[in-house]
Amino acid sequence: MKILHQHVLAALCFISAAVPLSAWSHNLPASVNRALKQARIPESAIGVYVHEISASKPLLTVNGNVAMNPASVMKLVTTFAGLELLGPAYTWNTESYASGIVEDGTLRGDLVIKGYGDPKLNLENFWLLTRRLRQTGLREITGDLVLDSSHFDLPNGDPAAFDGKPYRAYNVLPEALLVNYRTLALRLIPQPGSKTVRIVVDPLPASLDLQNSLTLTNGPCSEWRDALGTDIRTAVKDNGRVSVSLNGNYSSDCGEKTLFLSVHDNAHYIFSLFRHLWEEQGGVFHGKVRTGTAPEGMPPLEIHQSPPLTDIVRDINKFSNNTAARQLYLALGLTTGLPADMLGGMSTGVPAGESISSTNGTGDSKNKRRATLAKSNTAIQQWLASKRLSFPELIMENGSGLSRNERISARHLGELLLAAFQSPAMPEFISSLPIAAVDGTMKKRLNGSATAGQAHIKTGLLEGVKTMAGYVLEKSGRRVVVVFLVNHPKAGGAQPAMDALLEWAYERQ
Repeated sequence: MKILHQHVLAALCFISAAVPLSAWSHNLPASVNRALKQARIPESAIGVYVHEISASKPLLTVNGNVAMNPASVMKLVTTFAGLELLGPAYTWNTESYASGIVEDGTLRGDLVIKGYGDPKLNLENFWLLTRRLRQTGLREITGDLVLDSSHFDLPNGDPAAFDGKPYRAYNVLPEALLVNYRTLALRLIPQPGSKTVRIVVDPLPASLDLQNSLTLTNGPCSEWRDALGTDIRTAVKDNGRVSVSLNGNYSSDCGEKTLFLSVHDNAHYIFSLFRHLWEEQGGVFHGKVRTGTAPEGMPPLEIHQSPPLTDIVRDINKFSNNTAARQLYLALGLTTGLPADMLGGMSTGVPAGESISSTNGTGDSKNKRRATLAKSNTAIQQWLASKRLSFPELIMENGSGLSRNERISARHLGELLLAAFQSPAMPEFISSLPIAAVDGTMKKRLNGSATAGQAHIKTGLLEGVKTMAGYVLEKSGRRVVVVFLVNHPKAGGAQPAMDALLEWAYERQ
């Protein structure tokens, strides 16, 4: 994503110029130096750290102690902490309550759904939740759908605050009850015969009005999103109705692409999807939607359990899922701040693999443990201290890297990766990282190179920021940690230098 903030870019220039000469190193491989010069990125704007796993000292460090914006590479801190503090088998619960009397398959009252921050309550899993509800024998609901997101205690957020694009999926804010990341997938399918572009929306809410005025053109497919004109309007009345108009050009060379948008508020999005799935399975629903809280002292009608944390961490790192990372970060605040293995397989007083929402199935006092960003920050600091790691420059705003404020140094990020290699969670952590030329955000990197398939690397990208960090398996069979951070207005041109460093690490004798 390309996000332009002129004042931030100016600050990056200042930071680059302010790095003292004593912090510079001239030991960069020649291929990396050449690529940086060609991109017109000064050495003062980078942070590099390379360390062989079994060595006592790093192989290479450049500006290693300078605090820099890591972009999405910050997800490495969040996911490693998650695997250790919660355990790889940890799951989130989503609870459903019948607030009323159930007779002969009819609920004479409200259906309440309470969320605890499940990062993967996607279309498939929400369908499973409604199906399991139907399998309880419930068929008709006379009251309302009540949504309980009280588990998160967060300040009001503005999805446009980061880059002025509130409808982009990456800007979706955390919610304790978040279904399918509150997004619509608009598949753009070229129709050369009619010279049009077909749009398929999934899910397709009844409250969406879509106008397709796209023009199919010929030519190279570059920044196709920027060629689209997207006009989004929300109805003034509180009926959740949204109008989306797409216009502009779309090149046939792009093939099929998917545009992800978040245009509905949380309540209307969940209500529309629930009602559709409920009626599709033969259910009857009479009410409306509103927010509220789950009844205290009552056992849930049904509990949906998320996939294990291992699967979610893979999605976060392979595909740089910002919202899932933020949901995970909030879950960390309800832990003790000590790794689960140090507690004999226990974290937050709950066996690994069980939800923080507990397993006694009641909506009582255990629900009053609410997640906050301050608690998550404290848990991260306690966790680092338990591992004898001190990162005084570390700033974590939301744990996803989608931030202009988050900071970490290349050296400390490298030390974190060295610690991860010695962790019981190491196999799950490394397997979550994109593989060069194979998958995730590294799928199109280093294709045809000898380094292809030999590097597990997390990437990050903001305007003025380009980063990577992970592991390279050398040709000799040794494994090394590689970190490369760039904070500079021309950071977007740093990829050749980063690829050159990965290739150097692989070929090193």
